[in-house]
Amino acid sequence: MLNWLVIGVGDITTKRVIPAIQQEPRSHLYGIVTRDPAKGRPYTENVWPDLARALYDPKIDAVYVASPVFLHAEQTIMALRSGKHVLCEKPMAMNYEEAQAMVEAAQVSGKTFGVAYYRRTYPAVQRAIQLINAGVIGTPVLVEASAHSELPIGPNFREWLVDPAKSGGGPLFDIGSHRIDLINYLFGQPIGVCAHLSNIIHNLDVEDSATLITEYSTGVRSIVDVRWHCQTPRDEFRVTGTAGELNLTPLNSGRITFPGGEEHLPPPANLHYGCIENFVKAALDGAPLLSSGATAIWTDWVTEQALATASGEQH
Repeated sequence: MLNWLVIGVGDITTKRVIPAIQQEPRSHLYGIVTRDPAKGRPYTENVWPDLARALYDPKIDAVYVASPVFLHAEQTIMALRSGKHVLCEKPMAMNYEEAQAMVEAAQVSGKTFGVAYYRRTYPAVQRAIQLINAGVIGTPVLVEASAHSELPIGPNFREWLVDPAKSGGGPLFDIGSHRIDLINYLFGQPIGVCAHLSNIIHNLDVEDSATLITEYSTGVRSIVDVRWHCQTPRDEFRVTGTAGELNLTPLNSGRITFPGGEEHLPPPANLHYGCIENFVKAALDGAPLLSSGATAIWTDWVTEQALATASGEQH
């Protein structure tokens, strides 16, 4: 059994993270960290105003970090050094340097450290890996992923997303990170990135659109396009090979088409459940962690390269 401490009582925790912990049979929602204790008390009697105080409780086994991005590294490292397992929301950190520090802290602590790129756990994604490895589309050469929506903020709702000091960036960090991570998961280490970021509709301190081209050591090239100014939502994900195409559009549907076949393998109703379940198996049973900090860090590398190329200074 894992006793969980959840940091934050916001949209993602109340709709997905907390219900997933309550549903997972070997998990127990033990405590919550929130600046407003009244928000936490409907879920548990153990509520703390800050993480440092909470970590003194020896009954806490695992921490879910669901704070704004600028707090991820600090809180993850603090929890790992306190001997807790950590599952951190995406994107992992504000930059690649912070992400490296988080991975190093996990290595030193010996605790399980995961990042909540839950799409890795989708049955359709796992099936896509089988099909690609079986050569159904020949040699993969191109991945195209797009995620378009309207601006996902409102008065007193996720306003921190458009503050670069708190979020790191706009759709590149928020929705782009999921697509970048999934491509990394499928095709390995990225080796080069070029990107264009712009504000063509909204006058924000972060970009409202980003387009990336990434090269992989396997020879695959990816194109990721993410936007916050489209009334027509889009959630596309396609892999083109020399012998055909594998299509996971829309990515959250579980529908997968490929040469000679079509299957429907829907994710759980609560999209975070598979991520929580896999993390618990890794922490308690030593099972493989599908989204570890050591693998998720490559999304931070791509993001950093994208920001650098967009400003004309590739590192």
